Amino acid sequence: MVSENIEHISCDVLVVGGGPGGYVAAIRASKLGKKVILVEADRMGGTCLIRGCIPSKAIIHAAGQYAKLQTTSPHSVSELGIDFSQPVKLDYAKTQGWKDSVVNQLSQGVEGLLKRAGVTVIKGWAKFHNAKACMVETKDATNKIETLELTAEHVILATGSKIMPLPSLPFGGKVIDSTEALCLQTVPKTLAIIGAGYIGVELGLAYAKLGSKVSFVEMGDAILPSFDKQLVRPVVASLKKYNVDIFLNSSAIGLNQNQQLEIKSANDDIISLDCDKILVTIGRQANLFGWGLEHMGVDLTDDKKFIKIDNKCRTSMRNVWAIGDIVGEPMLEHKATTQGEIVSEIITGKTREFAPTSIAAICFTDPEIVSVGMTLQQAKDKNIEVKIGNFPFVANGRALSQQMGGDGGFVRVIARADNHLILGIQAVGAHISELAGEFALALEMSARLEDIADTIHAHPTMGEAFMESAMMALGEAIHI
Repeated sequence: MVSENIEHISCDVLVVGGGPGGYVAAIRASKLGKKVILVEADRMGGTCLIRGCIPSKAIIHAAGQYAKLQTTSPHSVSELGIDFSQPVKLDYAKTQGWKDSVVNQLSQGVEGLLKRAGVTVIKGWAKFHNAKACMVETKDATNKIETLELTAEHVILATGSKIMPLPSLPFGGKVIDSTEALCLQTVPKTLAIIGAGYIGVELGLAYAKLGSKVSFVEMGDAILPSFDKQLVRPVVASLKKYNVDIFLNSSAIGLNQNQQLEIKSANDDIISLDCDKILVTIGRQANLFGWGLEHMGVDLTDDKKFIKIDNKCRTSMRNVWAIGDIVGEPMLEHKATTQGEIVSEIITGKTREFAPTSIAAICFTDPEIVSVGMTLQQAKDKNIEVKIGNFPFVANGRALSQQMGGDGGFVRVIARADNHLILGIQAVGAHISELAGEFALALEMSARLEDIADTIHAHPTMGEAFMESAMMALGEAIHI
């Protein structure tokens, strides 16, 4: 029985989670005329903005700038003719302060967008007792705790994901997660990273540039296993440049009595590593528990790891929708925001579905990696005869003029041999992430090799490498 001192509030759309999927869904639904309430216990922006994509890219940028300056210090003259008379120093606390200012600006910007859109934001943790109603404890204007019961015609679940722990290395002390790694006030002298996926490699390379002695422990036979070896090769070269150790086919056993990290190597040897910090980055898992999912009648996927949805992001419960990390891979911001927009438009009567041709995957390493659509291996597995164009940045004027042509970077385009329909695009190189939109657009528009080759690309730009790769696949290469 509900207590009389509980305030009851109803709305058209209740969004749970203020991450990129949730806040975008809330803003879109409100602008389309719906009464919207968004519930979020943390700051606005979610994992990506607060403790993931944005802060990590800020640290990666700062590390890159520091590493560049280190190459010309002290008393050395670079090939550009720049002379530093004093050694470059790093005040990492200030670096963290700058990173936090970027995050704060963006988070406050999200709050402003929600306010201007007319979305009611409630700070607190939603706990559902049925599919369309939840209880939230929040604070009023006088900082007094009050309990609200929220009911809605439509519920959008956007609770995101959380860091996956490693039982043999529980978090605490020197064992940290990626959130803590982004908030360290000093650069650890020695850093071991468990897991060499994109999160681990991005952060590991950044800390190596900042001066840490970094070691990777990876159970698989390669780092960045979601990308093919040709794309990863320049990143491996960059890691070697910064004296990073990589233990493949190895597993973390735990801490020994001397607080050293013990790992089991590929040949079953036990190796002890002295580490100031141990960063565990073995993956993320959907936030499915602690907010009453069990009371909502919503089906999970067969493996019970995610909420099951259809191509309109509908769950098994009528008018309950789910978006973002809780519905499965890829766990990417741009997937979540797109799903948020689609759901809000469906709710307001528009005809939409989530059926992207491809979703770009980006690794912000040095150099960066982009992969969109089908890979060479996937084409081979499907027995599709293909044409391939592979254009190196060493032949691109813009890359060379910015000292970016010598890192082994390239653009590869994969197309059907019969009709030249582009199936996939992969690239590795400095700042190549900025071409991800053009790559994705080509696949969404069902472009053929001739479409890209015949599109006039401005000179000098990195984008010319995409055009040239299409020309190579057609046998019409000019600059190589």
